[in-house]
Amino acid sequence: DLCEDHDVIAVTDEVYEHLVYDGNSHISIASLGSMKERTVTISGVSKSYSVTGWRIGYAIAPEDITLGIRRAHDFLTVGAPAPLQKASVTAFQLPDSYYQELLQMYDRKRRMLYEALKNSGFRCKLPEGAYYIFAEFPEEIGMDDVEFSLYLTREIGVAPVPGTTFYHTKELGKRKVRFTFSKRDETLREASERLRKLRM
Repeated sequence: DLCEDHDVIAVTDEVYEHLVYDGNSHISIASLGSMKERTVTISGVSKSYSVTGWRIGYAIAPEDITLGIRRAHDFLTVGAPAPLQKASVTAFQLPDSYYQELLQMYDRKRRMLYEALKNSGFRCKLPEGAYYIFAEFPEEIGMDDVEFSLYLTREIGVAPVPGTTFYHTKELGKRKVRFTFSKRDETLREASERLRKLRM
């Protein structure tokens, strides 16, 4: 409503559109009301096809907006390698079963990491999308998020990302860290074992 009422363009990052759990489904803002004419949808192949190093992305927008996008793109990059673009086109043609299997795989990994974090004393919620878990650690630890991340990396052998990285107001993330479950099962099992040493 805000975009329509104030004639504002929405720019959305929908790179995790295929990673939505528990029977929920992704709804693009461009599909709502008159938002198709005022939405720039940005996505890429890195998350849904497990090719994060490729850096192949795309934007979908009304024709009058794409001119500016193309001009900016020309100044920012020469272009993506042709073989990777062709591979991406092939990926877009994969059957629905591919996405179902991908989701099942990540759901299993999500639950594995979630249980490991809860059993180690972190406070966290089972995420509804993507492949990250934000976890809060007890204040009694006596460290901020950066110190605790370094401790976990050096002493426990599990490397999270400090929570303040994701907040404009740094105070909100000082007792949080982010873990990813986009790893092999054996890596997640090993991380689970190492996290048991914490017992917070």
